[in-house]
Amino acid sequence: MAGYTLAQAQEHLAAWLAADLAVAGGQSYTIGQRTLTRANAAEIRNNIMHWNRQVAQLSRGGGLRVTYPTV
Repeated sequence: MAGYTLAQAQEHLAAWLAADLAVAGGQSYTIGQRTLTRANAAEIRNNIMHWNRQVAQLSRGGGLRVTYPTV
């Protein structure tokens, strides 16, 4: 068990998708030779993938999937 419900996983996924949209307009800028980064796009992308997998797993009923080889 993941420790959270499908609704919680969906809420987290929605929050990370919103974060992605918020930084899509520009996540950093440079003044002279100094650069300020407001968000870590890679971290946002990793969290979107994580929560998307969790939502998919919980939507299937969670747990492990067992497959048997065909003979």
